[in-house]
Amino acid sequence: MRTALVIGTGLIGTSAALALAQRGVVVHLADHDPEQARTAAALGAGTDETPDGPVDLALVAAPPAHVAAVLADAMHRGLARGYADVASVKGGPRRELEASGLDLSAYIGTHPMAGREKSGPLAATADLFEGRPWVLTPTRDTDTEVLNLALELVSHCRALPVVMDADAHDRAVALVSHMPHLVSSMVAARLEHADESAVRLCGQGIRDVTRIAASDPGMWIDILSANPGPVADLLADVSGDLDETVRALRALQSSDEAKRREGGAGIEDVLRRGNAGQVRVPGKHGSAPRVYDVVAVLIDDQPGQLARIFADAGAVGVNIEDVRIEHATGQQAGHVQLWVEPKAVPVLTSALRDRGWALRQ
Repeated sequence: MRTALVIGTGLIGTSAALALAQRGVVVHLADHDPEQARTAAALGAGTDETPDGPVDLALVAAPPAHVAAVLADAMHRGLARGYADVASVKGGPRRELEASGLDLSAYIGTHPMAGREKSGPLAATADLFEGRPWVLTPTRDTDTEVLNLALELVSHCRALPVVMDADAHDRAVALVSHMPHLVSSMVAARLEHADESAVRLCGQGIRDVTRIAASDPGMWIDILSANPGPVADLLADVSGDLDETVRALRALQSSDEAKRREGGAGIEDVLRRGNAGQVRVPGKHGSAPRVYDVVAVLIDDQPGQLARIFADAGAVGVNIEDVRIEHATGQQAGHVQLWVEPKAVPVLTSALRDRGWALRQ
């Protein structure tokens, strides 16, 4: 791929453009808001000038509701040899394109499984997709050259290609993305009018659960409007679990010992099923989940503290697999949780203590 046209310069489009530009691809940028395209160009994502002729690949990064129309317009104008989109829903846009009567041999649906709570070109990064799954949904009509262009796109963005059927993809993202987002928003909504004394007690758990609730509502209305059925089916299942859990909790309030035992069993069931589901979440680099131990280090909220900890760990050959930070309420301090291989714990704890770090037991 030598040339590309990115239509839609929000977070995803600009991030893809940045990655392509870094790999030497000449990237042209277009957006319904010219100022947004100019911003992306100023960030080094490409040029907002119109290409002289057809590019190798036109990548449409528009909201799901507009993808089919933007793709159809680009195809009618002959803007590229191949066409792809990055919408988070795949079945709907494809069916719209099929209904238009266009030759879809030059089109392939794709969806990079990456994002941020922020939107727009200023939130874009060239490494947004690195190590992340990037779903491709070719059909028997998809031209081999177009599939290869899509694979090249994924490679340039350093993502991991995953081939799926479009409708299977939509059911999958409903499970791992769309439904969890709504549940996160529902939990976060409980905080809106909560007493301030309760909100001050928020810790890392509630931050983890509600992090994605900070995303742009307008963007998510577009996404959910394009995939309502699978999301509604999953929420109905969650609703059933919630009803059973409420009944179990009410039973725990009973003076009847048998009802309390029944309630406890119901709570244990949902917690155990949660354990069983959580361990299936892929681990580092998409590999099978691994068990890590946590070393917690008390730190002051000052510049350079994290860098010192990482340097001290590296000095004794310990790789930090993951890191989480929990800030202490009302204090300029907190603790860092370092996730490491179990065999590395004695080495790391000894080294950190020798270097003056206070460890949390």
